[in-house]
Amino acid sequence: MQRITVTVSGRPMVAWRVSGPRPPVVCVHGAGVSSREFLPFLEALGPRHEAWAVDLPGFGASEGPGDLGLRALADALVQWLAAVGLDQEVVLLGGSFGCQVVVDAVVRRPCRIAGLVLVGPVVDPAARGFFRQLLRWLRNAPHERLSMAALNLADYRDAGRRRVVSAFAESLRDRIEDKLPHVAVPTLVVRGAQDRMVSQHWAEEVTRLLPAGRLAVMEQSGHMVPYRQAHALAGLVSGFLVPEGPGARNGLLDEGGSAR
Repeated sequence: MQRITVTVSGRPMVAWRVSGPRPPVVCVHGAGVSSREFLPFLEALGPRHEAWAVDLPGFGASEGPGDLGLRALADALVQWLAAVGLDQEVVLLGGSFGCQVVVDAVVRRPCRIAGLVLVGPVVDPAARGFFRQLLRWLRNAPHERLSMAALNLADYRDAGRRRVVSAFAESLRDRIEDKLPHVAVPTLVVRGAQDRMVSQHWAEEVTRLLPAGRLAVMEQSGHMVPYRQAHALAGLVSGFLVPEGPGARNGLLDEGGSAR
């Protein structure tokens, strides 16, 4: 696993990379956290596909201003993709709030993004409010690994209270449901069967709103599927990118190996 740093808008952005076959998959973390949550998934996906996890400005190891809005984070992601040479035929995988970032990026600045994977997409309009989200978070906590709590605390410490609060506020303000019909790339929606942040009804609605969406439910997992079910998710994503079996053409890549 390589640590790669590039300068975007005068500030360093840090990412982790595991080499593998194309297309590259870039993971975008949730609100207030960092690429730490994706490292087990990178190790699992790396042998199958080139895998990246980037720290958005102000989070993890990436420097940034006090707080950035959703659009600014999405723009920074697009600029980072160009800076590392990933502005063509790349697949973006968002986790939680990261889903909102990648959807905003592909709708406003497609930059030849080949596909999306939305893992635990938020925010369910039925629970758009601080206290409703807090209740769902508390209900979901027992379904996550205990080691996840230590990672989250480290991420919150690194980001600082102002950035963490700003990110959660942006998540609540964003109406992802209005953007989903404009996502013009194949999209895989993933929900943990025990996820209390994302209901089955909302996951199905996300899939219905997407022009080319499909839904997969991961057993024995809460909201943080990439951390809890890294190998199972890697297999699922690989199958989305390159379908198996003779004559299979339901994946993101065609038989010639180029992005559709």
